[in-house]
Amino acid sequence: MTPAGSLLEARALHKAYGPTPALDGADFAIRPGEVVAVMGPSGSGKSTLLHCLAGIIRPDSGTVRYGTHTLTELSDARCSALRRTDFGFVFQFGQLVPELSCLENVALPLRLNGTRRKDAERQARDWLTRLEVDGVATKRPGEISGGQGQRVAIARALAARPRVIFADEPTGALDSLNGERVMGLLTDAARDTDAAVVLVTHEARVAAYADREVVVRDGIARETAGAA
Repeated sequence: MTPAGSLLEARALHKAYGPTPALDGADFAIRPGEVVAVMGPSGSGKSTLLHCLAGIIRPDSGTVRYGTHTLTELSDARCSALRRTDFGFVFQFGQLVPELSCLENVALPLRLNGTRRKDAERQARDWLTRLEVDGVATKRPGEISGGQGQRVAIARALAARPRVIFADEPTGALDSLNGERVMGLLTDAARDTDAAVVLVTHEARVAAYADREVVVRDGIARETAGAA
């Protein structure tokens, strides 16, 4: 299941929490511009796989390679730096900073990377417009709907033009109509910028937006039959 020209690749990942194995030799790979859905029942290890791929947690054994970097050999500080510059994240409940306006939330990754406030907010506004939520720029997260919040979260994830976007159940808190809209906007924007998307979901309708599906069961990742 290793695509040619992989941008992010994991091999033989093992991770246990006490006596309980979460990953038991999992493999994974994704190319630039590709959307891969990681599916599996609750507790199968799919979120643990995502966290290992993003360098958030370290596997007990195995390797994760991103471009020329071996994440499993980098320091925590270097992994954190890559997450600021090269990776974007969309979570189930958005996890926007409640004290900041939506515009400030989207501009935050750019500001952390040293972009001047004026330039960061200009780029943030462009992304809010692209994600069709420019009307909430001055509002705080508690003043907008769940669907709007997820679009703002996607704008924040894309603002720094990451090479990989990690989306963990991005529509889990939304109704079906808002979920469909969010997924369409996320995948279209990612493909336009040639970003790879690792999409963790348990919903077939969400996985349908992906180019390929990988199923995690008992800590082992397998590509579904018939996938490209």
